[in-house]
Amino acid sequence: MPQPLRMRSRWQKWSQGWQQLDWLLLLLSVGMTIFAAVVIDSIQSDTDTFARNHIVMGGIGLVLALAIARCRYERLIDWQWVVYGITNLSLLAVIFIGTSGLGAQRWITIGGFNLQPSEFAKLGLIITLAALLHHRSTVTLPGMIQVLMVAAVPWALVFLQPDLGTSLVFGAITLGMLYWGNAHPGWLVLLVSPLVSALLFHLYLPVWIAWVVAMGAIAWISMPLPLYSTLTATVINAVSGKLGELLWRVLKDYQKDRLISFLDPDNDPLGAGYHLIQSRIAIGAGQSWGRGWNNGTQTQGGFIPEQHTDFIFSAVGEEFGFVGGMLLIIAFWLICLRLLLIAQNSKDNFGSLLAVGVLCMLVFQVIVNVGMTIGLAPVTGIPLPWLSYGRSALLTNFLSIGLVEAVANYRHRLKFTA
Repeated sequence: MPQPLRMRSRWQKWSQGWQQLDWLLLLLSVGMTIFAAVVIDSIQSDTDTFARNHIVMGGIGLVLALAIARCRYERLIDWQWVVYGITNLSLLAVIFIGTSGLGAQRWITIGGFNLQPSEFAKLGLIITLAALLHHRSTVTLPGMIQVLMVAAVPWALVFLQPDLGTSLVFGAITLGMLYWGNAHPGWLVLLVSPLVSALLFHLYLPVWIAWVVAMGAIAWISMPLPLYSTLTATVINAVSGKLGELLWRVLKDYQKDRLISFLDPDNDPLGAGYHLIQSRIAIGAGQSWGRGWNNGTQTQGGFIPEQHTDFIFSAVGEEFGFVGGMLLIIAFWLICLRLLLIAQNSKDNFGSLLAVGVLCMLVFQVIVNVGMTIGLAPVTGIPLPWLSYGRSALLTNFLSIGLVEAVANYRHRLKFTA
């Protein structure tokens, strides 16, 4: 065989491992990473270290994502408890040998690099829950309790760090995957009802009373043993108002300040409300088309702390305006759409649940992060996927996309050709 034909044959054989990749999903992820480096370079105008590190870590993540995309994701089913064990051990290690910062102990220092195990734990939880749910066409009540017990261990370890934001992400992943696993929607509503009841109790009493009655009705309709279930749901929601006060005492002082400042940031404009006030000023200053790259007064003046991480969307809003912010949100929407299509077209429940788990993780993080920068959500420290600076978070996002790409890559294949 002539040399050119032999090389072409080798290339075709080698590239077969990526025949069914969702290239739009991959390109959107890479494009966001590059755009993030541009924004970070504008924020950190005195040095390009952060932007360069972001690009380097994005490149490493891309290579890993492409490598994972060639692998048969079904093999993870046999490794679910190994993944689960590693996830919990890494979170446990943070408590004993972790590095503290920003009021929490979340990092482990390895070779001079700070790794955040709670970020990788998101993917570990998705893999574990997908393996648990993939055998069930419909989640029964005992099955849902089993899933919640499995999810409760890493959730508790993250909450103890303390990392309220990531623990909320764990909750969103669990609820979304249970819903996709055909758990009764009424059970999921009842599951989160005590938290809602605790909030309503302190906001508006008549609405709280209506909520308690509604939860009793849902329990009557959806749960076994209607009379007992209705009584239990009503009592739990009725006492949740006082239980909310106990949970409030568990939170750290800085977490309480963040929640209070969300309701009235002007009450402490130089303290807890400072981030939110300055972020809204920056986004409003961008108007329709933005002030231009490196021209944002709030961004260049360094008025917003941690702007290259949690509050990076405020820099996008100021320098690229409403149009730039909307284009970014549309890009996220396209990523979520591709994830949903992959979940629908997966050849098995396991692959579908993996895609949905990643979808829930990304959707929740985007909504909360963008919401907190414009005053529609409390400041929780949740990063904006691919945009916020953070090596562990960025690597987790690419590993997640690589896993979903493996689902897409083998959605029409029954056998793997090495």
